[in-house]
Amino acid sequence: MTDGTGALLVGARRRARESASDAARRARGTRPLAAVAAVFTLAQLALVRPVLGLGWDEIVYVSQVTSHHPAAFFSAPRSRGVSLLVAPVASWSSSTALLRVHLALLSGLALHLALRAWRGLFPTRVLVTAGAFFASLWVTLFYGPQAMPNYWVAVGALIAVGCFLRHRADGSGRGALWGVAAGVALMAWMRPTDAVWVTVPLFVLALAHRHGRLLLALAGGLVAGGAEWVIEAYAGFGGLAERLAEASRIQGGLGWQIAVDDQLRSLGGRALCRPCTGSMPHPVVTLWWFVLPLLAVLGLIVAIRAGRVLPTLLPLACAATAALPYLFMIGYAAPRFLQPAYALLALPVADALWRLVRTPRGRWRPAVAALVALGLAGHLAVQLTVLVHTVDRNVDSRRDWARTADALHRLGVRPPCLVTGYEAIPIGYYTGCSSGATSGNNENTTVGEILRTADRVPVAALTGPGGAPPRYARPWPVHRIGDLEVRVAPAPRPDGSG
Repeated sequence: MTDGTGALLVGARRRARESASDAARRARGTRPLAAVAAVFTLAQLALVRPVLGLGWDEIVYVSQVTSHHPAAFFSAPRSRGVSLLVAPVASWSSSTALLRVHLALLSGLALHLALRAWRGLFPTRVLVTAGAFFASLWVTLFYGPQAMPNYWVAVGALIAVGCFLRHRADGSGRGALWGVAAGVALMAWMRPTDAVWVTVPLFVLALAHRHGRLLLALAGGLVAGGAEWVIEAYAGFGGLAERLAEASRIQGGLGWQIAVDDQLRSLGGRALCRPCTGSMPHPVVTLWWFVLPLLAVLGLIVAIRAGRVLPTLLPLACAATAALPYLFMIGYAAPRFLQPAYALLALPVADALWRLVRTPRGRWRPAVAALVALGLAGHLAVQLTVLVHTVDRNVDSRRDWARTADALHRLGVRPPCLVTGYEAIPIGYYTGCSSGATSGNNENTTVGEILRTADRVPVAALTGPGGAPPRYARPWPVHRIGDLEVRVAPAPRPDGSG
């Protein structure tokens, strides 16, 4: 009896030691991923700078939840995910710096969780390299601390695809299924149409192999993340088909349109390339864009030889469907549109780089390793150069909006007020006014409504360089603010007669 008790105690101790050893091994595996996420967070705060003012699209999203500014017009393609993401800060504070820190911390945490979803599918060194590659792209660093949806679609894509593969490899647990649903929901919460494109290969594979649970997780994620967008379509746009049609119109009409050259032009730091004219950036700036798919194909070859095709092929397929509409279906470009594709491509690319470094034997190995290191150093230098240039340019443009707002205040345009015309949304936000447009993609008012508003509060009509003032504002007194013409409606009389 004593011997039996001793054996039980010895077995219990052995299992405890094995459990502790497994926990220590898991902790060692996640520390490098946490380090990548931490460096990414610090790099955002140091290079993008929390004092960077809000951009045009950010203003639209943030103004929906802040009590300090009127809500800007919310057009058909947009989704409420970003607004809810910033609400914990924007709902009570007008501090842009605090909002930037909030988003930088969240984006770093999200990158860590996304990389962890791939543990066991690739070696830790590959995951660290993939995370570092994606995090060091200027577009990732620039948009990580901004109130924009594309980075979060990229994170959701990494989580969804990684957890999908983990569940296929070991279907005994439910954690990976919840990860699939959460990743898809995050994508749909931010941009429902992007979530559909990214998940096409996942649905095809789940249907082909009759994985009912995976199909349920994918569909459940889309419903959970996209339900609000669909409900809003019926409440405010006349139905889902009508909202999709309006979103297509705002984006220039979706259809067969080659935007590959537009994306190349945007790589030099253009936040929005519409219309996308002008010369191409220097070849040094765009070289990585051509090398990326070549390394991804090499990663697939490596995976075939190693007998692990699916963990490489599936992110490649999802990256292709994620990029397809932005390369071949719209007539303009923004570098942030391809962030989900870059995030998914980073994994096979990192695998290929490690194979390049480790495969050669003898005297060739140091030479190849040095060549790869030199290429990565050059790539990082290019990304940081473009990032610094992009940040500086955006700081200047947003300071221009703030200076224009100060000048409008001196002209008597103070909240409550209305700004219409050229760049009305950002200038109106910086001034503390509502913004209005009688035509175009942000149409939300009429001439009659503007004139009636001018009987109650200050109204300013802005005309940009080379533009013509609206007919209703031509009799108003004209002022110059920089290269803008500003017409301010006469102050209403005490009797309200104008």
